[in-house]
Amino acid sequence: MTEPENATPDTSELIRKLHERPQMLWAAQLHAPAHVHYKTFRMSDPPVQRPASRDEFRSFLETLKISADAMVIQDAFGYGMKTAETGDRLIVIWQAHTEYYSYQIWHMPSDHAGGMTFGPMTFPDYRFPATPLGVEVCHLDIVLMAEPLPASEAFSREFPGPILYGSRILDEETSLVTSFTPDEHGRERYWVTVGSGMSSRSHLKDIVDAIVRIETYYHLLLMQKPLFSAAVDQAYKFEQVHLKQREIISEHIGHADALTLQRWLGGLTQDWLKTTRLSSRLHFELSASVPYDKIVHRTLASLDERSLPHYRPISEYVLSGITGVAEGYQQLLKRMDTLRSGFEGTISIIRARVDLMLQSQNLRLLSSVDKTTKSQAILQYTVEGLSVIVIAYYLSGLMAYIFKGLHEMGWLRNADIAAALFVPLSLGIALGITILGRKLLHKKFSGEPAPPTSEKHQA
Repeated sequence: MTEPENATPDTSELIRKLHERPQMLWAAQLHAPAHVHYKTFRMSDPPVQRPASRDEFRSFLETLKISADAMVIQDAFGYGMKTAETGDRLIVIWQAHTEYYSYQIWHMPSDHAGGMTFGPMTFPDYRFPATPLGVEVCHLDIVLMAEPLPASEAFSREFPGPILYGSRILDEETSLVTSFTPDEHGRERYWVTVGSGMSSRSHLKDIVDAIVRIETYYHLLLMQKPLFSAAVDQAYKFEQVHLKQREIISEHIGHADALTLQRWLGGLTQDWLKTTRLSSRLHFELSASVPYDKIVHRTLASLDERSLPHYRPISEYVLSGITGVAEGYQQLLKRMDTLRSGFEGTISIIRARVDLMLQSQNLRLLSSVDKTTKSQAILQYTVEGLSVIVIAYYLSGLMAYIFKGLHEMGWLRNADIAAALFVPLSLGIALGITILGRKLLHKKFSGEPAPPTSEKHQA
């Protein structure tokens, strides 16, 4: 199948990675009996710790002295294989996921080796890294055997805990037994009898993948229960505080003053910030609970579980632990969103009340300014009237001196009569000067251009 000519190199690389199945290279080396250790670590800072876990895996392979041609290391997946002088084979698989990374270590003895048992790895010179990144999610100890399940009481002593759970899975010859109780090393033990299915290499891989998938996401779901319980208590306290605040505000908001409104607004804003911070953390920690719950249920369904005599079903234990957990997490997230919306609504009401008070104050201020403006206008007209009289008075006085001079010179017969006749004229001149000055000021402050004078000078 040829690639289209217009396919870019990046697109071609992406398509190649989508169809790549590097797991099948190491899966072809599997056989029973086998001893498997599985560890999962939850990363607190995935963007930083994911590449660091890849470096940790590379260092792990170097510690085991695995040659470069026997290892594959990619962005989020890698494995290395080694064969000891005794014929024992070791396969180390690393895989980084969105929230966690895991190690799956397979030890397959040579054909001449004895039976497999739980406990530490017996591969020569094997040592797990002492300082892995993140918090341990689960630690499994899986033994895969071709023989049927032992029926003796000694077999039950291999498992810690009071109750054994077991089921037939995938086919009639494959059985799985566990107690879901950590041993002295902190590992949960699984005994798997594969029967004739051991002839299929992928059959062993499918069994272990199903076990680790159920355990990993089961633990990831339940690890958040302490946070969930603490958040429920905090949400209850926030709800009680908000209920009391809302009752007080509803009763007194109609006659509350500015200081009271400011105090309410400050307190509610602090509560809203605390609620938002808690809600954001819960969304970060619990938002993946629904897909995790679905992964557990679908994996259990894919096992096609059937009852095994003398054992309780595996699904009974798993489902009893996670039933309702994811739904409870989601209900808490909705509850926090509702609480946050309640704080926002109350804050909006107080802000609306503050806006109304500000508008009322602005209206009163505008009314006061309007009254002041009218008073100033009346005062201005009064002052203008008085200024007309004053100007006329000074003009009449000046002209009286002129008329007296003209009378002494013999040019004017009666200076008093001329001064009396000039009084109405002085009033008209004073009124004209006042009106002209008002028009010039109005033009200047209204932005209208003053009468051009340059043209007169040019003329």
